[in-house]
Amino acid sequence: MLDSALEARWHRQLAEIPQQQWDLLVQQYELPFYRWHWLEALERSGSIESKQGWQPCHLSVWRGAALVAAAPLYLKGHSYGEFVFDQSFAQLASQLGLRYYPKLVGMSPLSPVLGYRFFIAPGEDPKVLTLLLMELIDRFCERNKILSCNFLYVDPTWQPFAEAAGCSTWLNQQSLWSNPGYENFSNYLASFNANQRRNIKRERKAVQEAGLIVTPISGESITLPLLGKMHHFYEDHCRRWGMWGSKYLTEDFFILAAQQLVENLVLFSAHPSGEDPQNPLAMSLCVQQGNKLWGRYWGSELELENLHFEVCYYAPIEWAISAGISYFDPGAGGSHKRRRGFIAKSHASLHRWYEPEFGAIIDRWLPLANAHQLEEIEAINAELPFSAGVVPLHGQNGSISSTSHGKI
Repeated sequence: MLDSALEARWHRQLAEIPQQQWDLLVQQYELPFYRWHWLEALERSGSIESKQGWQPCHLSVWRGAALVAAAPLYLKGHSYGEFVFDQSFAQLASQLGLRYYPKLVGMSPLSPVLGYRFFIAPGEDPKVLTLLLMELIDRFCERNKILSCNFLYVDPTWQPFAEAAGCSTWLNQQSLWSNPGYENFSNYLASFNANQRRNIKRERKAVQEAGLIVTPISGESITLPLLGKMHHFYEDHCRRWGMWGSKYLTEDFFILAAQQLVENLVLFSAHPSGEDPQNPLAMSLCVQQGNKLWGRYWGSELELENLHFEVCYYAPIEWAISAGISYFDPGAGGSHKRRRGFIAKSHASLHRWYEPEFGAIIDRWLPLANAHQLEEIEAINAELPFSAGVVPLHGQNGSISSTSHGKI
C-alpha cells in the first residue's frame, strides 16, 4: 500500500518530470542512457512514440515536492528494439488465446545496455520502494488487462530486490571487453594466440593500405554537421539490411544529440590519411561515461573488407586503453566479436505475468533455458583465442564478477 506521505504519478512523457529531479536519482549511476536528456531526446525526436509502438508510461513516486523513486517504462506494441527476443512468449500467448501486446517494458529504448533498475533517492529504502513500485505496476497491468511486465538488461545490484518482489529471471547473452591492465594496443594484441594475432594485424593493415586512418572525436569537437553525417551513415546502413535494418532513430535525435549529449559521445572517423576527420568515409558512434564505453551505431560509404572491425572494435579498444576505460560493451549480436577480444557474458531480464496458466508454463521452462544459456556461455568462453583476464565489473552499490578462461 502507498504510504500516506507518498504520491504516485504516471507520465505519458518524460518532460512531465523536471530534469533536475530525475537526474538527481540517476546521476549516482554511470548510465548516460537513463539521463533525462537522453530519454527525453528519444521522445522529443519522435524516435520513441506511440506511432512507433513505444508509448512512454513512466512511473514516479513523490514525497511532497521531492522525487524519491522513478521507473522508466513503455507500453510496447511489438518486440522490436529490445534485443531480448520474446517472440516465443508471444507465440505461446497466441496458442492460449491471449493478447500478448501491448506489454509493459522497462529499459532504455533501443539500447541493449546493462543497468535497468528503479531509480531510488539516496537515503530511501530500495527494498520498500521496489515493492511499492511493483505493486503499482501490478495494479496498472491488471486494470488495463496487460499480460506481462518486462524489465530488460537489469542492474545486477537491483536484481535481488526485484526477484524478492516476485519477478521471474530469464538469462540471455551479451559481449564484453575489459581491460585487466593493458598499457597499449600491443599489450592487448599479445593476449591472443599467434594465429588470431596475425589475423587482427592483417585486418588492420588492410584498412591502412586503403589509405584510411581512424581518428577519435569527442566533446566540443563533435559538431552538428558531423552528427548529421553520422545520421546519414546510420540511415544508409539500416537501409542496406532492408526489413531487418532496425532503423529507429530519427534525424532529429542526432540534432538533439549535438545540442545536449556530446559530453558522452565519442565518434570514430575513418578518413583518408592527411585529410580532415570531419569529412569521414565511415564512422562509428560510441557512448562513454566514467570507465565504461558502449558501441552503438556505424556506417560507411565504402565497401571495404575489415573496415567495420577497425571502426567498431579495434580503434575504440585502442582509444579505450589510452583513455583508462575498463569496460567496452560493443552492442548486441555478432559471434565475430568473440574472436576480437570480447567474452560472452550473461545478463538477466526480469518478468511478471498476469495470467496464471501463461506464467506457469514459462516459469517451468526458465530454469532449463537459463542452465542451457550458462552452459553455452561457458563453452564459448572456453574456446576464445585470447587470454581473458577479466576484471570485476564494479557497480555503484556492488560488483559483478565476469570470468573467462580462454585458450592460448
